[in-house]
Amino acid sequence: MTKNTSEGADELDAPWITQDDLPVTKYQIIDENGEYDSEDVPDLDTREFVDLYRWMLVEKRYAERMINLQRRGEMGTVGSSRGHEASIVGSGYALKDEDYLLAMGRETSAMLMKGVSLRDILLFWRGIDDAQKYLAQRNCMIGISVGGYLPVVTGIGWGMNITDTDAVVTAHFGDGATSTGAFHEAVNFAGVLDAPTIFYCQNNQWAISTPFEKQTNANSIAQRAVGYGVHGIRVDGNDVLATYHAMSEARELARQGNPVVFEGLTYRREGHSTSDDPTQYRDRDEVEPWLDRDPIERYETFLKSEGLWDEVDKEAMVAEVDEEFDAAIEAANDYGPRDIDEMFKYLYEEMPPALEEQLAELERSLRELDELEEYIVRRPKG
Repeated sequence: MTKNTSEGADELDAPWITQDDLPVTKYQIIDENGEYDSEDVPDLDTREFVDLYRWMLVEKRYAERMINLQRRGEMGTVGSSRGHEASIVGSGYALKDEDYLLAMGRETSAMLMKGVSLRDILLFWRGIDDAQKYLAQRNCMIGISVGGYLPVVTGIGWGMNITDTDAVVTAHFGDGATSTGAFHEAVNFAGVLDAPTIFYCQNNQWAISTPFEKQTNANSIAQRAVGYGVHGIRVDGNDVLATYHAMSEARELARQGNPVVFEGLTYRREGHSTSDDPTQYRDRDEVEPWLDRDPIERYETFLKSEGLWDEVDKEAMVAEVDEEFDAAIEAANDYGPRDIDEMFKYLYEEMPPALEEQLAELERSLRELDELEEYIVRRPKG
């Protein structure tokens, strides 16, 4: 793409403005070599430092187990979060129970931190709609539509202002979502309404098969915040401490009525989903350097430097995660068939008379026409 420049333009009393006039730096605490300045480290205790590590192992192991289930035909299409562990965990760790988290599907550990059941996440990926109901009870939602749910984030934030709720709403999405009209509408009106919102973009460099540089001529996503009159920041998404620290400050800004566009730089190591073959559109030579920037290994270096590695039993942690995953699979397998009335009961807060009549008629038919049951195809769980 062409470089943004004002060269060759006629001189005017009002100078041209380009993105080069406002360079956006990358916030980082632990660099790619594991080096850091101890004065920049967030004020966390030993338990919290170790807890961040465990949650990253949860995210990694979850992705591995889900892919194995999908390959065996026990799970629908899923999106791997390998390479996103620090981005997901660091951002999720900064949120409170009362906050809302609208996810794109890769944020399992962040939702688990908020009390979502792993069983319900497994149910979601099996296509069982009940899962969204259970996620909503923990102020969470998974939005598969690329960018389509972002205006809802602004709406929730506006509602928080109206009800004077001491919470924030954050949306997770990929760089591809920033190319949708819904993204622009959501951030623009969040700024207008002073909504307590955080638009958290996991810029993993690929929107399915489209690289970031072919989506926009902008140098970064964070710089777009200026055009909407909101705060913006660009963070090394493979640095869990930088992500956590920046997200903690973003939450405070949002609570004060300052929406935030948060760009976490990371990389999608695997396909967009288990239905995608990334070897068809990107070279292995591109992937290799990112493998050397593994967020978990980088954080391990930090823990060792801080003398905290003795507090970690990695093998026991992984075994515990596997045990929890096995229990969640068993619970998901035991989830019973859905009832006929579910086609009616969740459409409105209070079922209108017309639907009540239709439900009653269907129930009467099932009672009186025994043979009707054999024509009903109940959606399978897997």
